[in-house]
Amino acid sequence: MAEHRSMQRRALLDAARSLLSEGGTEALTFPALAERTGLARSSVYEYFRSRAAVVEELCAVDFPVWAAEVEAAMEAAGTPADKIEAYVRSQLTLVGDRRHRAVVAISAGELEAGARERIRAAHGGLVAMVVAALSALGHPEPRLTAMLLQGVVDAAVRRIELGAAEVPEAIVEAAVGMALYGVTRQGGRAPRE
Repeated sequence: MAEHRSMQRRALLDAARSLLSEGGTEALTFPALAERTGLARSSVYEYFRSRAAVVEELCAVDFPVWAAEVEAAMEAAGTPADKIEAYVRSQLTLVGDRRHRAVVAISAGELEAGARERIRAAHGGLVAMVVAALSALGHPEPRLTAMLLQGVVDAAVRRIELGAAEVPEAIVEAAVGMALYGVTRQGGRAPRE
């Protein structure tokens, strides 16, 4: 019985990932979850008390996996600059992954304070690696720079998610260039006057 319940819970989470990936948080409803899994709507409530509870469990399950993939890419990189590139590139490469798309679709406002804090802690390990790499590169404000760097990544994620005019690879390369060279030097070259 416990294994059956565990399978149904995993099926509900998988359906929630698909719904979030396809239509954002508005698409994640209990009737839609019931329809996707073949369960009665009342059965969905046996597993989750609210939509926020579904979102919280998805974050608890998916965010650490996603963060571990980014961390592994950074650890495999050689130089501090390579680590920064791996941080940007790996996050943007994961955009098409349903787990990542679900995490992106989740608004922090839907989460209770405890869940937000757990996600912040999981992300904190990545930020610490970025701060260390930026410090090694001689940045005078590595923590501030790390926060701004994440802003570049977040903007690139949104652009990819929206299906912007540029192909995703071009967005990834532009974000990596911005991270490594700022706006005055792209791809290691000074801009033309």
